[in-house]
Amino acid sequence: MRRIWDDAVRTLGGAPDAGDLMERYAEPHRTYHNTFHVMSVVRDSSALADAFAFTVEERSILALAACAHDVIYDGKPGEDERASAAWARERLAGVEDKHIARVESLVLATITHSSSDPLAHVLLDADLAILGSEPEHYERYSQAVRQEYSQYDDPAWRAGRSRVVKTLLDREVLFVTEPARQLWDAAARTNLARELQSLA
Repeated sequence: MRRIWDDAVRTLGGAPDAGDLMERYAEPHRTYHNTFHVMSVVRDSSALADAFAFTVEERSILALAACAHDVIYDGKPGEDERASAAWARERLAGVEDKHIARVESLVLATITHSSSDPLAHVLLDADLAILGSEPEHYERYSQAVRQEYSQYDDPAWRAGRSRVVKTLLDREVLFVTEPARQLWDAAARTNLARELQSLA
């Protein structure tokens, strides 16, 4: 991950400074939003980007946003993403402000999972790729997320998680890009429906 970060920063004319990037994702309270997750998002966003005519600079911006999108994670939706965007800005010395602003906007797009930016569409789809994984992988994901919210008792967890899953299922468009829809949409809806039933 550090190599990917450093290479992207250099491409954008900056001086690489990954700071505590690796240490953040290795924090012990992270059972899902960890190094494995962020590297999966980096990999999947890069693969999806192959279908689009993004410039080298845009792909570097995408890589930086993928690396930074969960760098601050304390289980505080909205606050975590804003803190992650601020963290990224602090680490992008020498990069043009327009590029830094776009990295920040991509990270912030993960708060609502909506954006008009084509780069964000790729990032957001990659972030949700786990939903379309094999059933056993999805089960491990849902258990890992449950562990990250272990401060909540089962009734509170079931109610909150059910709302999240139902919101995802009710979306007319779960994945924005056509490649992501082809790869993950059908399996994601099956996995989400199964989880919702188990939470009832």
